Amino acid sequence: MSVPYETAAYEAPDSPESPEEHLARLLGRALNSFELPDETMRRLDCALAHDGSLHSAHHSAGLHRETYRHTWLLADGSALTLWELVHNTAPGSEPQHELYVDEEELRTATSRLPLPPDAPDFELPVTVQLPPVPAPRHVYVPDGSADHARRLLRRAENLDRPGPETAELLATAFAYQITQAFGRPSQARRSALCFSLYEHAFLLRDGREVSLWEVEHTATPDGRHMCEVYVDEDAARDAMERRAAQVP
Repeated sequence: MSVPYETAAYEAPDSPESPEEHLARLLGRALNSFELPDETMRRLDCALAHDGSLHSAHHSAGLHRETYRHTWLLADGSALTLWELVHNTAPGSEPQHELYVDEEELRTATSRLPLPPDAPDFELPVTVQLPPVPAPRHVYVPDGSADHARRLLRRAENLDRPGPETAELLATAFAYQITQAFGRPSQARRSALCFSLYEHAFLLRDGREVSLWEVEHTATPDGRHMCEVYVDEDAARDAMERRAAQVP
């Protein structure tokens, strides 16, 4: 048996929605959107990506209720969720939409709906257990990210530096963070050379996180500083070991 969901309002649009468009669509159909806290609306102004999923459903004797979880990834690395309640209060009536900022408010609103308490012959409840939204590993600065990526790749001198595909991907970066990595390889520690390892983490507009690893060192014939860039940490640390081993 399948649940007779009214899915037309939730079908994916012909083109991907931006976080702003998705939020505007939710607010436009919610009867209580004016009750959302101002602080919530301010935080959503810096949304980078979004995701919406069915959380639970209840259909019985012509009445129905569905709840949806809408989550946005924000520029400060946090996530914000709004809960949407969709229901009809009489058989054949048009669906009504409501938005809430937490599950407790959602449960309170759901308990007020005039749905039959138990109807095992007709009711098919569905609950989808959703994994928690992973929090980004970094605190990003939403400024000049794509330009920073271009400069980093331009100054890389290693022949196996990231190629055009990486450059094209990072052109969509919205924010970034630079972190110095520690725990240098033993050979690099024993040498009198200068080695530094940095992680350049980029946040893309679709919510993905991409890192480049920069090695700065003086293991050059004339002792000048050299920059190398790699797509993963292991490759960068291997390069540090090789450079240190090549110096007498």
